[in-house]
Amino acid sequence: MDVLLWITALSGAAWVYLALAHGGFWRTDTRLAPRGSRTPPAEPPSVAVVVPARDEADIIGAALPTLLAQKYPGSARVILVDDGSSDGTGELARTLGDAPGVRLPLTVTTPGPPPSGWTGKLWAVRHGVELAGDAEFLLLTDADIAHAPDSLARLVAEAADERLDLVSVMARLRVATGWERVIVPAFVYFFGKLFPFRRVNRHKSRTAAAAGGCVLVRRTSLAAAGGIDAIRDAVIDDVSLGTLVKRGGGRVRLVLADPPRRHATEWWPVHVDSVRPYPALADLWRMVSRSAFAQLRHSWLLLVGTVFGLALVYLAAPVALIVGAIAGAWPLALLGLAVWALMTATYVPMVRYYGRPAYEALLLPFAATLYLGMTVDSAIRHARGRGAAWKGRTYPAPESSRDAPGR
Repeated sequence: MDVLLWITALSGAAWVYLALAHGGFWRTDTRLAPRGSRTPPAEPPSVAVVVPARDEADIIGAALPTLLAQKYPGSARVILVDDGSSDGTGELARTLGDAPGVRLPLTVTTPGPPPSGWTGKLWAVRHGVELAGDAEFLLLTDADIAHAPDSLARLVAEAADERLDLVSVMARLRVATGWERVIVPAFVYFFGKLFPFRRVNRHKSRTAAAAGGCVLVRRTSLAAAGGIDAIRDAVIDDVSLGTLVKRGGGRVRLVLADPPRRHATEWWPVHVDSVRPYPALADLWRMVSRSAFAQLRHSWLLLVGTVFGLALVYLAAPVALIVGAIAGAWPLALLGLAVWALMTATYVPMVRYYGRPAYEALLLPFAATLYLGMTVDSAIRHARGRGAAWKGRTYPAPESSRDAPGR
């Protein structure tokens, strides 16, 4: 019992640090300026929206029209890069580009197979960036991300007013199914813990990141930092892109998307929303495990440390509470309860951000256990030669350390 008591005390000390001194990672109020609070540039800069897409025919009809209907006062166009789709994604996109209500012109193109040393997505993005020509800004967004009609205008106004080189919005993921409610809020919470948004947004901080679903970047800043070529083999391309721009001297801002309006009746997204469903645990498991080992820089030593760290931080308190209550060791049980309460308190804002009841924050240790399993599975897949598998492609560990956390 004494050993478990000391372990739980160590876990409690870790949570005191995390809650008070880890960049306020648990807060959910880091957002773009409210609608109407930014003054649009007198001469709106030109923008090219680049959308890499591979076998997205089942989802693109819910996302691409929201980009084509953007209310942007300046010159803007959409470039969809069909990354070798076999399901008619490109043809469907062309049809959507000719539909009524389209405000922005659409170009559909294909880059051909990626060369050795490139991930397919970044090869597609590079092709789109080349076609963008001299556009002042590039909006890099995924094929499953839907945007509110003013999304592009708000992003550009934020970048212009604050003189930012990169603005990224963490899209709101779906929480429609039971497994999504358990895993999705925890996914964003853990991301914020790895890359506290406030630290990312401090220009002098070394912490850097971006959220790949929505990244607005100045074309000249991207080029000066080395361009997409500099991160061509990155599996975690969003963090790598944010790190590239910030280490190149650029000013970076990472924010959460706006939460949904209460009693909203319109079908359009509120801000930046993912429309991809993850109905089963297996779907969410694949989403996380394909890049989890890359997050650890493919290091088995870091994997072992992560497993012990997750167990200490997230599991010690519930175990102490249960064991202490069963054994009648009330100091141990009360300490476990106190640490679990502190842990839960840091998770409540994220659970509420996703519109879920606060009591679901008690599930954080369970969610952490699932993520532990996903991380171990990711490493096992890599050891078996399957690496980061996604949509028919498998990527080995990169020769560089570009996938390392931006710290």
